[in-house]
Amino acid sequence: MTTPSDPIRLATRGSDLALAQAETVKRALSGRRREVELVTVETTGDRISDELIHRLGKTGAFVRSLDEKVLEGEVEGAIHSMKDMPTEESELVVAAVPKRGTPGDRLVTPEGTTLEELPEGATVGTGSLRRGAQLLAQRPDLTVEPLRGNVDTRVEKLLSKSLNEEYDRRVAADEERKANTDEDFEPAFDQRPEEWVEGLSERERRAFERSEPFDAIVLAAAGLERSGLDREIPTRELPVESFVPAAGQGALAVAMADTDLAREVNDALDHPRSRVETTVERTVLATLGGGCVAPIGIHAVIQGEYVRTRVQVLARGGEPTISVTRDLPVERHAEAARELAEELADRGARELIEEAKREASEEEVDPERTEEDGTGENGK
Repeated sequence: MTTPSDPIRLATRGSDLALAQAETVKRALSGRRREVELVTVETTGDRISDELIHRLGKTGAFVRSLDEKVLEGEVEGAIHSMKDMPTEESELVVAAVPKRGTPGDRLVTPEGTTLEELPEGATVGTGSLRRGAQLLAQRPDLTVEPLRGNVDTRVEKLLSKSLNEEYDRRVAADEERKANTDEDFEPAFDQRPEEWVEGLSERERRAFERSEPFDAIVLAAAGLERSGLDREIPTRELPVESFVPAAGQGALAVAMADTDLAREVNDALDHPRSRVETTVERTVLATLGGGCVAPIGIHAVIQGEYVRTRVQVLARGGEPTISVTRDLPVERHAEAARELAEELADRGARELIEEAKREASEEEVDPERTEEDGTGENGK
């Protein structure tokens, strides 16, 4: 049992984004005169490299290892991206849901191109079944390819193609000029290709050394904002009407044993509005039973006495799609969310989810692959 003078130990994943998120929790608790110690833990999801999370066969790849530290008494709590948390019952309670970040997705391109401006057949990277299906629903001509790695790695993979194309353009221009003049030709640009490479930033140089096909990638807005990358690279907001976010996206959760300390953390951190909205989203997801193997978007926003709830269930290829927007009463939001999910299941969502599960079960997972430093869909 901890006393008010003891530090609260909170487990977190060790990626830069996870640590940045954990620091926001630490600062909030420190403002309540509680010392907080962050304990980094490697998770199952962190040890799996190129396999997408939906092929693990279950949710919780980034969660269970942290929760076990709490159950074993090594730490008092665990900080999770709520989107990664299974909807099944847990031995722990969600002690606090801090104020939610931006829940939507953003298209990231080297030049700030919009989704509509991408050329026909452009290659877009995503690690999410949901985002892939939503992209194909809007632009069936696109090529959607798997994308893994932490947020920085994904951005490097995006920049790889454009940087290599620019280098090849400079080399070709110099070779053409050399062929038409003498050996002492003036370079076509203000720098020779090798000098241009030397002038790249550290991130750009790592990207240049890769060989990736991506014209664009889709990332969670919250992950970009918390990592500061939204200030460094061009992004375009994707409309939540057609790119309905994952349940809990943008929200954090502090999982703890049901103790007085959990109630203290609740008083210090919990944001009631965010808790109601994410409760609606996770209740719909739990009732539908889609887990992480089906493309499902759920977004809830409190508007006065109602929770406006948008649900989108898609086939993995983008079509067909079942969508609904409904205002649920705040005073019975969890019960109303279950009723909405049951209605959607009867309207065909159940069949789409079962088909997605069958497709996932037919995919083979290569056990020989090793981790590169992956994240869940929040960025993460």
